[in-house]
Amino acid sequence: MDAIIRQMSRPEQQQLLDWAALEGWNPGINDADLFWNLDPDGFMAIEVENILAGGGAVIRHNSMFGFMGLFIVDPRFRSQQLGSQLWVARKEKLQSRLKLGATIGLDGVTEMVPFYERGGFRQFTKHRRFEFKPTNLRLDQDAGLTHLSKIDFSDIEALDEGCFPGNRQAFLKNWIGQDNAIGLGLVEKDRLRGYGLMRPCLSGWKVGPLIADQIESANRLWSGFAKHSQGKSIFIDSPDNNPAAIRLCESYSMTEVFGCQRMYLGQPPELDHARIFGITTLEVG
Repeated sequence: MDAIIRQMSRPEQQQLLDWAALEGWNPGINDADLFWNLDPDGFMAIEVENILAGGGAVIRHNSMFGFMGLFIVDPRFRSQQLGSQLWVARKEKLQSRLKLGATIGLDGVTEMVPFYERGGFRQFTKHRRFEFKPTNLRLDQDAGLTHLSKIDFSDIEALDEGCFPGNRQAFLKNWIGQDNAIGLGLVEKDRLRGYGLMRPCLSGWKVGPLIADQIESANRLWSGFAKHSQGKSIFIDSPDNNPAAIRLCESYSMTEVFGCQRMYLGQPPELDHARIFGITTLEVG
């Protein structure tokens, strides 16, 4: 079976997100546009006889960090080695867009970890997806919480620094400004102590990122998001290497519904993991 691996078009990228929905990945309502605007050259497709068979993201965040995600093959074309061909091509393409010695990250489901390890990736930490179903739980007061639109972006950028490999100014501006999302910051004594973004998804909401100086700050932000949830479920992807993040989820009796391994090809980035209570996305990093 002859396959062609090439750049992905914008309509095909939307198809990729539609497949993600069918796989139960519950993408955000605005994800397709936000991901595309992040890196229009960062999507690759594999086609068979003029039919889109699969695709994936190969996002170049900066010259020293890239991310592979949204890796899906149409069920009709699975078990034919097409996914393996595409994955190798994607890795090589992304490496060609980065400087020598750059790091590439991905989030892999457990059954795919051995495959990624054969490709040179190494496990770093686990990301756990938790679901919170709003109830009549008594929630903390939201004093000090401010909508991100009212906070100087330079303060948000400064708090975000050290929680992602390199500056992501353009993406962050678009991300926190997306339609129908709720962005909250915790301000005390004129200092931004934490911020987060809750975006609308096909089912409920996802919070990400959730960055805070300590668990008490993250808790107050989460309480604020819960009050804005309109009774819908809220999901968050929290990292095992911040035990306080897992404690926060457990304190709200959240249910773990999914998990994957964050893996890196190259040197793992040095981040302030104690401040990362929820990662931005599993799809583009």
